[in-house]
Amino acid sequence: MKRWISTGMVAVGMSLAVTACGGGGGGGDYSPAAPSQNTGTGGSGGSGGSSSSTPAAATITISSAGVSPRSLSIEAGQKVTFVNQDSRPHEIGSDPHPVHTDCPPTNTIGLLQPGASKTTSDYGTMRACGFHDHLDPDNAAWRGTILVGTTGTPDPGYVR
Repeated sequence: MKRWISTGMVAVGMSLAVTACGGGGGGGDYSPAAPSQNTGTGGSGGSGGSSSSTPAAATITISSAGVSPRSLSIEAGQKVTFVNQDSRPHEIGSDPHPVHTDCPPTNTIGLLQPGASKTTSDYGTMRACGFHDHLDPDNAAWRGTILVGTTGTPDPGYVR
C-alpha cells in the first residue's frame, strides 16, 4: 500500500509538471511580441487570446537618415524602444533642450551606441512628448514626437 501511494503521488506530480510546462490552457503559447515599427499600438490586432494589461513597446529606429517614425502614437502606459541602426552614437532626451524636463520616460534612453537599443519607462500621462538627440539637438533629422493616448494629431488640450 505504501508503495502504491508513493508511485501514485509521483504520477500525479509528473502529470502536474507536464501540464504546467505548456501544452494546454491559455499560457502555453505565450511568446514575447517583437516590437513593431510605425504601429504605435503595441500589439493590437492579433489572433484572439486575452489582452494584456500592459501594452507592448512601440519602436523608433535611428539611422543615418534620422528617426523613424518622426511622430509615433502610443497608448497611455505604453513604452517605446529606441533602436540605433546608425554608425554613430545618439543621446536621446526629452524636450526642451538642454533641460529635458517635459517627458521623463524619454530620458531613460540616454546614450545609445551603434547597434544598441533601450526601452523607456511607461508613458502614463496623455500628452505630446518631443524628443531630440542631445549630441545634435538642432538637427531636425533626430527630433520627433511621441503622442501618448491619441492617434493622429493631439487636440489643443495636450501639453507640449
